[in-house]
Amino acid sequence: MMAKDIQEQVLERLGSLIDDELGASLQELGLVGPVSSRLRRVSAQLYYVGGAPEVAQRLQAEADAAVAELGSSVTVELLPLDPAGQAQLRERLMTPEMLEARTTRTPVFSLPGSTARVIGVSSGKGGVGKSSVTANMAAELARRGRRVGILDADVYGFSIPKLLGLTSMPRVIDDLILPPKAFGVKVMSLGFFVEEDTPVIWRGPMLHKTIEQFLVDVLWGELDYLLVDMPPGTGDVALSLQQFLPRSEIFVVTTPQSAAVRVAQRSALAAKKLKLPVRGVIENMSAFVTPEGERYAIFGSGGGARLAGDLGVELLGEVPLTMALREGGDQGIPAVIGAASDLASESLRELVDRLESLGPVRRYRSDLKVQAK
Repeated sequence: MMAKDIQEQVLERLGSLIDDELGASLQELGLVGPVSSRLRRVSAQLYYVGGAPEVAQRLQAEADAAVAELGSSVTVELLPLDPAGQAQLRERLMTPEMLEARTTRTPVFSLPGSTARVIGVSSGKGGVGKSSVTANMAAELARRGRRVGILDADVYGFSIPKLLGLTSMPRVIDDLILPPKAFGVKVMSLGFFVEEDTPVIWRGPMLHKTIEQFLVDVLWGELDYLLVDMPPGTGDVALSLQQFLPRSEIFVVTTPQSAAVRVAQRSALAAKKLKLPVRGVIENMSAFVTPEGERYAIFGSGGGARLAGDLGVELLGEVPLTMALREGGDQGIPAVIGAASDLASESLRELVDRLESLGPVRRYRSDLKVQAK
């Protein structure tokens, strides 16, 4: 009887462990194996979805800690989930929306019932800090309890994994990709599959297929926001995103200097030609602020406001360049998390306030008419 009680406790404790990337308990996912008792020793098995070695190491540590109070006679063995088990888990995770998306090769974010806001963060040229802004915006939204994902579509200059401190390969369940999480943000990037110093030399069709796979074959789950870190310019990836995510809202990042503003304006006008609404402008590196609080407008001033005026949209924020912002990017810890009191972090929080206050873009269907009686 005592052994049975212990077995039940072991099952309960192991089953209540949460797989953060899947957002469910191991019991709900069917990953708790048999628990047996022999000669006053209790043995349990857990199954895990393969990936980087640290995935199994972390789960083993969590399992050992969960049963530690039951005594040293309890041991937990980890086993990789076999192909049949992966196929069963995949079916358990698939929602009707995901089945439709995979059948039609249409992202769930483009299906009629989706409530996720798709935020395309764009720039005309590289080097304006677009990815840093994206990573910090996402981390701040997640800190507020929003369900957030980042699609790193900057396939030639991917940097989101590094900015968020992600180094592990995504796990794969059968043919379903699990996006790694950092600071509550789900991330998918080509940077997980290509060595950091390896150049990506691909033609348009290969890029198009990669973006499609990242949108359709990744288990994003239900999101409030999908932030898309777009590549600079108006090339193949921008066209693919317009095709896959026609409900995107575009926010343009620029520095104050005139050269950056002119190029950013071309990017915004290209988005409008693709029928993607430009909702606002973000001025990054508005000034360099020293640790002592001195401000230097090293890239000039007023460029973001001029661009917003020319486009007829709101200037959502002016983010200064600070040491904490730069250091956070190098360390893989967004400034809004690691340096919350920094001036750049304050500006980024205000930027997110304005982003949320804008609300999703209103869309009208010309085929629907209201007839007066």
